[in-house]
Amino acid sequence: MAKNKTALVFGAGPAGLTVAYELLKKTDYLPIIFEASDEIGGISKTVNYKGNRIDIGGHRFFSKSDRVMQWWLKILPLEEMEGDQQISTTISYHNKSRTIDRQGSPLTPEETDKIMLIRSRLSRIFFLRKFFSYPVSLSFETFNNLGLVRMVKIGTSYIRARLFPIRNEKSLEDFFINRFGNQLYLTFFKDYTEKVWGVPCSKITAEWGAQRIKGLSITKAVLHALKAPFKKTKSIEQKDTETSLIEQFMYPKLGPGQLWEEVARLIEEQGGQIHFNKKVTNIVYNGEEIDSIAVTDSISGEQEIHEGDLYFSTMPVKDLIDGMEGSLPERVREVGGNLSYRDFITVGLLLKELKIKNSTSRETPNDIIPDNWIYIQEREVKLGRLQIFNNWSPYLVAAPDTAWIGLEYFCSEGDELWAMADEDFISFAIDELASIDIIEKDKVIDSTLIRVPKTYPSYFGAYNDFDIVKDFVMQIDNLFLLGRNGMHKYNNQDHSMLTAMVSVDNIVAGITSKKNIWEINTEEDYHEKKEEDA
Repeated sequence: MAKNKTALVFGAGPAGLTVAYELLKKTDYLPIIFEASDEIGGISKTVNYKGNRIDIGGHRFFSKSDRVMQWWLKILPLEEMEGDQQISTTISYHNKSRTIDRQGSPLTPEETDKIMLIRSRLSRIFFLRKFFSYPVSLSFETFNNLGLVRMVKIGTSYIRARLFPIRNEKSLEDFFINRFGNQLYLTFFKDYTEKVWGVPCSKITAEWGAQRIKGLSITKAVLHALKAPFKKTKSIEQKDTETSLIEQFMYPKLGPGQLWEEVARLIEEQGGQIHFNKKVTNIVYNGEEIDSIAVTDSISGEQEIHEGDLYFSTMPVKDLIDGMEGSLPERVREVGGNLSYRDFITVGLLLKELKIKNSTSRETPNDIIPDNWIYIQEREVKLGRLQIFNNWSPYLVAAPDTAWIGLEYFCSEGDELWAMADEDFISFAIDELASIDIIEKDKVIDSTLIRVPKTYPSYFGAYNDFDIVKDFVMQIDNLFLLGRNGMHKYNNQDHSMLTAMVSVDNIVAGITSKKNIWEINTEEDYHEKKEEDA
């Protein structure tokens, strides 16, 4: 299809790359992507440190959207499995089974890098130096770990919450109490969530819980556990399973960034352009639409002016509003300029072995604990989560007899954690992990640190008036906001992709309203479109 119009895309993360790919496939727009860094994938990138790969934040490839599942598999085909897992090559599609088209001979990860693995999921909570199932359930394990007194308090508190729920959920605290009871909220959710966000749960809107946890509750978790031995799904898609309970997922052999690097290659192969180290610094608004943008080269400092027919922003809304030139309502500038974010630091540690050993029935290489990630609930440390990269994909680890882990911290630019020098922070992180008996310091072989600003859009402060900004940008016909930071919305990777896909659907169909884009990740089924050419 001849490209006679231009679409300028701000950012080469999942949303930006998806919209560029879709535009090339379905429209006559030529996408030009401006990426402020020199990397592909945004927070879905994979960082390669001496052959050991880091997945920033952990990305399980699953979705309740058939469209997203099929899109992923068009980029990287699913591995061929032997034995019982052969059924994983058949997935559910609109409540019907369909077999994945492998487009040739089945492949294994030993034969190619361009492949999706099928991985087992295990996430647990580490609290009181013990492991608890995640999500928390009223299981024997929980009972045994917490003891009779705590469990009686939790049980009665949960019953009370079910009988007398908070009628008007205003805060995240209300949301948690209604679903888990006050005692379980205090035991497992309050401290960890406040570690993540840096503010009390009572100050965070309930919308965060509605988007990230959806319908999960103790009741559903227990029912899932009771049904699990009797109901086996033949689908890795698992559409009827709560997101937090999914037990299998797909995963690129070399991490999530591998998929997005392949998408970027396909975009350029089809004529699209990706310009690295180019930060969008000014957006010229004429009162009705966007006229042009200024792009600054982060290396040379040179500035370029670009004009387009359509503009797709995945940059933080705060930066977008701050960078807009023209007549904006004062309240839009005020709210947009005061939106807040939580930032992220991950420390990669290469170890000879972990001190903590595998006590589960799952067999693992070198008897390493089988978790993908662990939620650290111990109150005396600032560490939030721990990833075991060996369990995401064995190909993320250069030497298979080592343990490659990621220590995740949540902070804000300028605070005590963010201000630490890299070497000091790494030493601090090692000390914390040793203090809770997960590692021994003399087993550390190597380490690295990665800082990721504006990782999590905050659901407090100026966010309470975010509709003022949203209503303003929605009426700019040639501007589309996409993805997590682009919409200041805690989207997962698949939600971000769907915002891009639906935007292109609207363009093709001549739909000018952006309402359906903003509704993604507010309904249980993500407003899926039933299209055969997903």
